[in-house]
Amino acid sequence: MTVLGTALDTAGPGYAERRAAMLAKLAEVEAEHAKALAGGGEKYVARHRKRGKLLARERIELLLDPDTPFLELSPLAAWGSDSPAYTVGASLVTGIGVVEGVECLITANDPTVRGGASNPWSLKKALRANEIASANRLPCISLVESGGADLPSQKEIFIPGGGIFRDLTRLSAAGIPTVAVVFGNSTAGGAYIPGMSDHVIMVKEKAKVFLGGPPLVKMATGEESDDESLGGAGMHARTSGLADHFAVDEEDAIRQARRVVARLNHRKAYGDPQPAEPPRYDPDELLGIVSDDLKVPFDPREVIARIVDGSDFDEFKPLYGSSLVTGWAALHGYPVGILANAQGVLFSEESQKAAQFIQLANQRDIPLLFLHNTTGYMVGKEYEQGGIIKHGAMMINAVSNSRVPHLSVLMGASYGAGHYGMCGRAFDPRFLFAWPSAKSAVMGPQQLAGVLSIVARQSAAARGQAYDEEADAALRAMVEQQIEAESLPMFLSGRLYDDGVIDPRDTRTVLGICLSAIHTAPYEGARGGFGVFRM
Repeated sequence: MTVLGTALDTAGPGYAERRAAMLAKLAEVEAEHAKALAGGGEKYVARHRKRGKLLARERIELLLDPDTPFLELSPLAAWGSDSPAYTVGASLVTGIGVVEGVECLITANDPTVRGGASNPWSLKKALRANEIASANRLPCISLVESGGADLPSQKEIFIPGGGIFRDLTRLSAAGIPTVAVVFGNSTAGGAYIPGMSDHVIMVKEKAKVFLGGPPLVKMATGEESDDESLGGAGMHARTSGLADHFAVDEEDAIRQARRVVARLNHRKAYGDPQPAEPPRYDPDELLGIVSDDLKVPFDPREVIARIVDGSDFDEFKPLYGSSLVTGWAALHGYPVGILANAQGVLFSEESQKAAQFIQLANQRDIPLLFLHNTTGYMVGKEYEQGGIIKHGAMMINAVSNSRVPHLSVLMGASYGAGHYGMCGRAFDPRFLFAWPSAKSAVMGPQQLAGVLSIVARQSAAARGQAYDEEADAALRAMVEQQIEAESLPMFLSGRLYDDGVIDPRDTRTVLGICLSAIHTAPYEGARGGFGVFRM
């Protein structure tokens, strides 16, 4: 074994300051998570319970195997959105959990938020969940209680919303099981969720599935009807045949859903790994590694030592391109190749090293883990002449065409093209998470404001005008404030640019769940096929 050492001084004042700053950020994130947990608020939660119904997360908890984790995805969706109607969490819960020993992608409407109606952020969240299910071949279980589209925002939902139904049919066609459990309304377009699922369970006198409810039927055809005869669970179980299973109550519906999953005969592509040795160092120490000031560098080996099995890490090319740490490890028994930014900037050497390492991982069919703390690729005459563009492009080419699964964690800075080279969201990592300390943007706030200032100053000089220094200072302050706000993890997570902001102490567990999910689907690395590398 090659056990990583540690130079982290947990008794020093710097550690205490960094830990306190991280805990403060975590408290902010948890306060926003609490808003998602609160759903539509006390009034609507009470009304829901008065109807004898379980909350969305209670349904999920009953569905899952006892004492197994649930990795909630995109819990901050819609955070910071312009409309107060779009609450944090986007009226939908999504995540990965184990049902009857089978890892599943679970979605649950939150009916305490505008009747579980789907808004633009709900749609983005649902589509991301379907994407994860498809890439990792995870059976999909939909816990349905939704009034369909949130009508005031229909212009943003109707056209792209068809992707939900497209995905359900494509998942089924790919042999990925889909199960719908209907607890309440599933109307209009929402009726196609059970309609396009492989298995459908409906709750007696609660489930209501129809394309048009009684008022719409009356307006369209003049026909008088009631909810139950038009779209109740009994009618669909006895007459239309839409319901495969008829449940007497919510608990019975969840029990039947578990039995459906038990009979799926859905197998993982790879067996479970052997039990793994935990890291040699306390994961609690991850709180004190990253500074509140991201200009202060940190050694990513301190992070690696606290997340990989036995703190065992075989570094690749340690003396070459040293601002990017690369090497081999195992995480919960799964082999991984790790790329982690050390001093932030990516030079030509780091880019070439990364490209070679990614090719090696593809030769060996080993998933890649990217740990971000980069300000981007180096700029300046010397580096441009040295080929930084073509070498950075080589790294991005390798990331783009790699075929092994990728995981990304944003720990610190993730700026500019460095975000791309380290497999940011646009490069389709299977999963991407952020620590509360992370920031991501085209460049740092001061740099961006400074660039705009220089351009404005040159423009004034070209016109022969005096430059307004006072206006310049105000502009720079405004731009810095805007970019700082837009680079924070909650802002980015609200727009689903990651799959969640996580506690650093949970990194190993989160990655372990993701690696297990990844190994449900077969994969094979690229053998060549990397496009043209400019040497």
